[in-house]
Amino acid sequence: MSGSFTDEQIRRYSRQIILPEVGGKGQKKLLASKVLVLGAGGLGSSAIAYLAAAGVGTLGIVDDDLVEVSNLQRQIIHGGNIGLFKAKSAENFVRSLNSDVDVVTYQERFSAKNAGKIIQDYDFVVDGSDNYPTHYLINDACVLEKKPCSHGSILRYEGYATTTIPQKGPCYRCIFKKPPPPGLIPNCQEAGVFGVLPGIIGNIQASEVLKYILGIGELLAGRLLCFNALDMSFFEAAAEKRMDCAVCGDWPLITKIEQKNYRENNSEECGL
Repeated sequence: MSGSFTDEQIRRYSRQIILPEVGGKGQKKLLASKVLVLGAGGLGSSAIAYLAAAGVGTLGIVDDDLVEVSNLQRQIIHGGNIGLFKAKSAENFVRSLNSDVDVVTYQERFSAKNAGKIIQDYDFVVDGSDNYPTHYLINDACVLEKKPCSHGSILRYEGYATTTIPQKGPCYRCIFKKPPPPGLIPNCQEAGVFGVLPGIIGNIQASEVLKYILGIGELLAGRLLCFNALDMSFFEAAAEKRMDCAVCGDWPLITKIEQKNYRENNSEECGL
């Protein structure tokens, strides 16, 4: 973005611009940035809301699900939109919140066929997916396309977040080498989820995006941040790049996106 801010923009972003680490230069970076959010569910809807509010210039939103009444306990941007595609519902929310934001929607399932094409034009990717195959697909596509990514996951009262910066630390496969056996981890529908939890983790993800774009603070690269809502505790686990990682290691086995590496299983988390 070039030129000066409008009077409305100065009023809208004043509390952000006044921060020494942001300023007018940082706000212009945000308005010129392009962020892709994969999943407009619990994690994604929270990230979308705050990224739009902060003035991220372009938000890409990928989701092929419809809004259901059971979503509304945690997916706060979809109120009144039951039966509408989540991507379209999210677009409507963003447009009503901040007209500065250009919204690009993809009412399709993120897959091995379209992964590289979708993410290639964005500066940062937010993983708000709800199952292990998609977590790995997002990670591998980001590594191969050299895109930074914030991964998040939630179940019951617990969640975690980490950020991966290609060629500068561990990727998702370095931390979670293999998915758990099918059936070991219940999904959200089976196990439930505390309604505020995706808001907490999704906003941590949004914070990582903003810090990366602004070039401030310390990211969760090489760190897995875990949260338990029942006892309100956070703890970190250190993560290191694995030389034998299948996608970012010294001798990668995955050099292109192929569907065989992302077979569906029943080990679904709750995110969408």
